[in-house]
Amino acid sequence: MLFSSMTFIYMFLPLVCTVYLLARKELQNYILLIASIIFYAWGEPSYLAIMILTILVNYIGANYISRSHNKTHRAILLTLTILADLGVLFYFKYFNFVAENLNTLLHADIHFIKVIMPIGISFYTFQALSYVADVYRGEVKAQRDIYKLALYICLFPQLIAGPIVKYHDVDEQIEKRDVTFEKVSYGIKRFIIGLSKKMLIANTLGAVADKIFSQPVEQFDALTAWLGAVAYSFQLFYDFSGYSDMAIGLGSIFGFKFLENFNYPYISRSITEFWRRWHISLSTWFKEYLYIPLGGNRVAKWRNYMNLFIVFLATGFWHGAAWSFIFWGLWHGMFIIFEKATGWHKREGLLIGFVQHIYCILAFVIGWVMFRADTMSYAWQYIKNMFGLIKEHHVIYSLAYYIDNIEKIAFSAAFWCAMPIFGKILQIPHRYKVFRTLVNVWLIVLLILSTSFIAASTYNPFIYFRF
Repeated sequence: MLFSSMTFIYMFLPLVCTVYLLARKELQNYILLIASIIFYAWGEPSYLAIMILTILVNYIGANYISRSHNKTHRAILLTLTILADLGVLFYFKYFNFVAENLNTLLHADIHFIKVIMPIGISFYTFQALSYVADVYRGEVKAQRDIYKLALYICLFPQLIAGPIVKYHDVDEQIEKRDVTFEKVSYGIKRFIIGLSKKMLIANTLGAVADKIFSQPVEQFDALTAWLGAVAYSFQLFYDFSGYSDMAIGLGSIFGFKFLENFNYPYISRSITEFWRRWHISLSTWFKEYLYIPLGGNRVAKWRNYMNLFIVFLATGFWHGAAWSFIFWGLWHGMFIIFEKATGWHKREGLLIGFVQHIYCILAFVIGWVMFRADTMSYAWQYIKNMFGLIKEHHVIYSLAYYIDNIEKIAFSAAFWCAMPIFGKILQIPHRYKVFRTLVNVWLIVLLILSTSFIAASTYNPFIYFRF
């Protein structure tokens, strides 16, 4: 079930909210758990067992870890639980990739069963890993109530595509939280903003990107290649940040406070800054559970660079079982290591700031081409085309074919909304009643427009569902 579907917005969500808000507090967790199971099973009932297995493995593993006082035994139990989690993730997400590459490497033609990846497995697996790691470190107590642990792992607002909620950030909220008018009001408004970003901007520009990326590179010129790359850059940002906005809004409706997942990443002046602003829940997860355990920056320089290399290799591989994702992760890791070694991102000055910003935009836009392309061969040819390095062209359509007036408006909105101009729009003080009223009216208009786009369009993907 998609957040941006009529079924969710006008049937599932109102029903769950009504039952939840009318129920006694001691029943609210159970209502959310049942709703989350229905939400997940709605799209993939056959894979519900995989998620239940993840819950059971981590419940048992964490409780055995908390009861053991032997350091070696605790480490063994943690390792076994992590291997179980990663084993399931590896099989469902990476088996096909490994088998295909072994066939290529060995020049073999071994037939194997194609494994279909369950939606959301990367996200709920990482949440489970954070829980058992937090218990091992002694940061939280093992959850004795399996229903509460299940709620943490499969809570529907962030189940399918994040943000990745670490257990130590919400353990107290699972035990006790308040639902207030202010939280519900804020949650509804935040949800509408996210829905609008998804439907009005991401989907509109996604159609532009798809038209371009679906063609052979020789059939469009450099300007069209840049149009496709920028369109996809905006599509990905508004698709994923829109989903995160909706998830944060839904969490607020039910009394949860999820941490922000995006902070205007496209205004960054370095790739280091970019990763402090982009998919914050993933970057902090890798920092807390991989980078720091590897030694972080408290080691020799060469070892620190190796740690960064490993983290961004893992970041690319987490996003998908394809060489294009791996190269995309290493592409970003290369810039992070460069900035760490030279201090480029720390230099000050108006002119240097402008140059840094252009450098950062070029780096992540080129990176998104790798991210979007089906193969690295296509990505490489596409990037060459962007810089006029394709000698022979057989251009079929002019630039005007790929973008109409509606899409031009979406580009303009994407540009301005990528900057922190409207960042405080939901935090206008009560004394400014006229402005608050105007904002509320505008949100109603956005909801109506988004609903009309949902009703009129069959194009409604969430990019991060496949991760």
